[in-house]
Amino acid sequence: MTVNGRPIKTRRAAPASRALALLTAGVLALAGAVPSAVPAHAQGATPIIRDTEIEQLLRDYVRPILRVAGLSKQNIKVVIINDRSFNAFVMDGRHIFINAGALFECKTPNEVIGVLAHETGHLADGHLMRMREQLATAQTQSIIALLLGAGAMVASARSTGGGAGAGAILAPQSAIQRSLLAYIRTQEDQADHAGVKFLNASGQSPKGMYDLFKRLSDEQLYNSRYIDPYLQTHPMPAERVASLETLAKSSPYWNKKDPPELQLRHDLMRAKLSGFLERPDTVMRRYPPSNTSLPARYARAIASYRHSDLRGAIAQIDGLIQSEPNNPYFHELKGQALLEGGRPSEAIAPLRRAVSLAPSPALIQIMLGQALVATNDKKNSEEAIKMLRTALDREPGMPAAFSQLAMAYGRVGDLPHADLAAAQAAFARSDFKTARQLAERAKTRLPVGSPAWVRADDIATVKQSAKK
Repeated sequence: MTVNGRPIKTRRAAPASRALALLTAGVLALAGAVPSAVPAHAQGATPIIRDTEIEQLLRDYVRPILRVAGLSKQNIKVVIINDRSFNAFVMDGRHIFINAGALFECKTPNEVIGVLAHETGHLADGHLMRMREQLATAQTQSIIALLLGAGAMVASARSTGGGAGAGAILAPQSAIQRSLLAYIRTQEDQADHAGVKFLNASGQSPKGMYDLFKRLSDEQLYNSRYIDPYLQTHPMPAERVASLETLAKSSPYWNKKDPPELQLRHDLMRAKLSGFLERPDTVMRRYPPSNTSLPARYARAIASYRHSDLRGAIAQIDGLIQSEPNNPYFHELKGQALLEGGRPSEAIAPLRRAVSLAPSPALIQIMLGQALVATNDKKNSEEAIKMLRTALDREPGMPAAFSQLAMAYGRVGDLPHADLAAAQAAFARSDFKTARQLAERAKTRLPVGSPAWVRADDIATVKQSAKK
């Protein structure tokens, strides 16, 4: 598992924040309000979690939903945010974002599937496009209200010498804000209905969706007594749950259960997130030694290797592999532990095994390429070049992979391609100045007009155009 393409080291997860969608923060800003707590992702501070096992599971969860929603050809991806608050949101037509906290909170596959169905409802119903139109209208109204309010304030100051006209600015702004939030609440209700429709059409139960919202409603019940319902982005919990209950319980699939094998994969996902993102004492409280289940052993093995007990961790991981020899992610974990433990030569075999077993192994191929490069062996570097180029065909936005590719080219003495790969790494990190310098140097060493030369020229040209 990595955060922003880098292995997770000993660190604490991002602090919890209010479960406000990124879109909501934009709405409040345009309406003249300042939210009391903007989520970290809205500030661009919260990194993205990349993990082959979890991403594959979420793809399996969302695939039937996208199919019945008519979105299966849109290449929509589920992105995991390293934030422990409960939240999921959409902000474009190609991604569904879900916080790690939501995956922790969801106890069954059906609950996560319900969240994904709800967010798919936003995409399928075109809420993003209509929201942009509402925001544009609100912005115009806000400007007009501001000008009218300023005029009223000037008139008040002239006639009374006071500032009574300030209310003329605040009142319209408040009305615009409430109107926008009411519109968003309507969209949330529509997304709930669409989500249930998609679950029924794909033969899945809406019970998980209802159970999750009911549980969240119960947790928020006390606080919601003191909240202005007209200043909320979502329908009030009790109202939302009551509406959803009637709809969900009418489903012919209400009592359909998750398959045991899917529940196990879900439990392993939650254990993995705990092992990587939580403190070791927290992991031990959540998964004590008395718990001998596979997920508990998984969490403890991850926590062990992350906190300097490599020998003990490898023994635990070997036990996991013995229990499930064809689980690619146990082999991946062993390879990652050995690689980060400074034993890259030993990491190669388990990573090769993981690549051979995983259905979508691009991220594991990148890690294998890193292990091959770290051995300082020329033959391994030649293999790493092929491995990393294959992985980058599937994951072209991974700066770490381009950096490893640059090192591999350097080890075999191919300096022009090393410069190009380093330029691509810098470009993927948005370090455009370095990218252009390296690309220009690569161009002087590559055959003019060759595919590599064209790629280098593209990097330099794009930067120049962007600067203008």
